[in-house]
Amino acid sequence: MAAQKHTQTRVAFATIVGTSIEWYDYFLYAAASGLIFNQLFFGSLGSTLSTMVAFATVGISFLFRPLGAFLAGHFGDKLGRRVVLIITLIAMGAATALIGFLPTFESAGVLAPILLIALRIIQGISAGGEWGGAVLLAVEHADEKSRGLRGSFPQIGVSIGLLLSSGVLALMTSIAPGEAFLEWGWRVPFFLSIVLVFIGYWIRRGVEESPVFHEIAERKEQVTNPLGKLIKGHWLLVVLASLVFMGNNAAGYMTTGGYIQNYATDPAGPIGLERGPVLWAVAASAVSWLVFTIIAGAVSDKIGRRNTYILGWALLLVGIFSLFPLVNTGSVGMLLLGLIILTIGLGFTYGQQPAMYAELFPSSVRFSGVSVSYAIGSILGGAFAPTIAKALVSSTGTTTSVAVYLGIVAVLALVATLLLRDRTGTPLGPDHEDEQSVSPIVGIGSPQMTWDDGDGRHPENPRSYMN
Repeated sequence: MAAQKHTQTRVAFATIVGTSIEWYDYFLYAAASGLIFNQLFFGSLGSTLSTMVAFATVGISFLFRPLGAFLAGHFGDKLGRRVVLIITLIAMGAATALIGFLPTFESAGVLAPILLIALRIIQGISAGGEWGGAVLLAVEHADEKSRGLRGSFPQIGVSIGLLLSSGVLALMTSIAPGEAFLEWGWRVPFFLSIVLVFIGYWIRRGVEESPVFHEIAERKEQVTNPLGKLIKGHWLLVVLASLVFMGNNAAGYMTTGGYIQNYATDPAGPIGLERGPVLWAVAASAVSWLVFTIIAGAVSDKIGRRNTYILGWALLLVGIFSLFPLVNTGSVGMLLLGLIILTIGLGFTYGQQPAMYAELFPSSVRFSGVSVSYAIGSILGGAFAPTIAKALVSSTGTTTSVAVYLGIVAVLALVATLLLRDRTGTPLGPDHEDEQSVSPIVGIGSPQMTWDDGDGRHPENPRSYMN
């Protein structure tokens, strides 16, 4: 028992550190797109269009996430979770570091944005493969009673990545203020990725493979074409799972996609706040997001994943419609308050996601299922959310249109959640492949099937797994 706890702790630490580094790299680009890249790589297009194009490059990377998810899912279900995680970490870090070396449009012309977009695509492929492996390592190592909490650990890597990227950029605005920041200060956070990747690689290579995959490998039951099996037998489940993530991702990318940072600091905009205080406010809100993500994972172990999501969507709607009225006061304190209120709902629609996704898909196609669902959900939700928000404000003249857009997306995600049965506590091992394959979609399949362990547990009563 002590050895198992020690292993779980090592896995938790490794997934937190690894995902934090991955998302530091990913969000660093997103934040820089609205603060720096719009001027240095797309400035010739004019103020508004250059920002929209810079945000669009953030979204372009999402279009390549499914490719990363397909590749990672295929090899993760065949070769294991750990090897995929090491590859994605190195690819993400290398792309991020190379961005720091890029020439600007002024010195290299059109070649500069082309190289920038190419490296962003590599980041997108890496991000598409990273998430599924990290969360499955955490969830499949966890016991049934703490699966939600353990699964939330890699999720907080997202908020830590936001905290680190915003904090380092804010620090560099002090070290290299004004024109110095645009000349060289912005490059330092990208160079820092080289060090972080070495740290992440050293930690991840010492983590044990998922016990579920070990069992599958020992039985030589790996599926030769897991992606094909997933699409053939579970396509509708992938669609609904993607829609669930869509609501969280669209709202979350108001900060992680760089929109709020650009909106609040735009000298030609209605607020015109200083860059540094806004970045520090975003960094502080990342701490709040981290806390509520962990709380949501733990709560889902008590009341079920589905009920936690329903609560989360209600909280997220409050956050969405509170955000811009508070931001538009022009006060950094009110901006921070708006972001913190938003992160409550973001946390409660994110912390339980790894456990929920893992429990939805059979073990033989689980990596493919969670990775592809996450990648598609990110395209539907956050890919072009900053670009859409910028276009809505430009065309309507009000941020209310952005709140309505995000609210509609959140309601669609709530509907998708209601169409899925709660499978909290479902056994994840290959012994239960037949039971796992029963559709969790309301109205399809039989929710009355009991697990073949003779103890009265079944998916309609998730609390039966918590006794």
